[in-house]
Formats: sequence, structure tokens, C-alpha cells
Amino acid sequence: MNSGIKIVATNRKASHEYFLLERMEAGIALQGSEIKSIRAGQISLAEAYVRVDGEEAWLEDAHIAPYEQASIFNHEPRRPRKLLLHRKEIVRLWNQVRQKGVTVVPLKVYLKEGRAKVEIALAKGKRLYDKRQAIAKRDAQRELERDFHRRD
Repeated sequence: MNSGIKIVATNRKASHEYFLLERMEAGIALQGSEIKSIRAGQISLAEAYVRVDGEEAWLEDAHIAPYEQASIFNHEPRRPRKLLLHRKEIVRLWNQVRQKGVTVVPLKVYLKEGRAKVEIALAKGKRLYDKRQAIAKRDAQRELERDFHRRD
């Protein structure tokens, strides 16, 4: 693991629900109380997704819990948050998303040199049989590892 990086939240369902095609890092535009909640680990990516229009990218439905000490200056927990990407990256994402079946999903949120970053990925949805295949492959691999460790 790289020094100076602290993983705060992961989207564990993403690799099960989607084929991950290409990953990239994006910054998040946050309010003051949001970064404090993220540093405390109070963020959930369970229902989060990335919306890309031709101009900007937004992190939608990510839940950042209200910061207790912020009182009246607190933030809205599920507000859309702008993702900080270069223009070329946004255009490339936009061109990919317009294809049928391709979407952008957030994979994890982490702190890098004190700044909150989100790892996003271009993804294509898995069909039910793809998910079953992945589960069967994982179970077979687990069984092989068990047998290997039993022989020792």
C-alpha cells in the first residue's frame, strides 16, 4: 500500500455487479464539515454512482454523515458532489457513457496527502450468468487453496 494513502470507504458490490474496464482518480469538491466526516470514516458508497454530462461529473447518492460538532453549519448528507477531473477525462468518460451498457461507478474513497479522492471506473454491467460464473470460479479457487494448505 502506498504511504500517505488511507482508504476510508469501498464499494464492495462494484466488482460483483460490473466488469471494471478502466480506473481513474478524481478529486471531490467538499464543504468544510464533509471532509471532517470523511476523515472520521463516516461515508458510505453503497448506493453511490457517478453522473456525467458533457461538461461535468458528479458523485450522486454517496452518504456522508453529518459532522456532530458542525451544529447549524452542517451539510446535506446525500447532496451531489462535483468530481474534479481534467476536461479531457470528462470528455472521454462522456463518450464512453453514451455507449449502451457502459456506466461510471465509484470504487473507493481515500485520503491522499490530506485530500479526499475517489477512485472511479468505467464499468459494464454483468448478467446473472456472469455473476454465477464468477462465484463458481472463486469457490473453486478457495477449495484449491484449502486442499493445498491441508497437505502441508
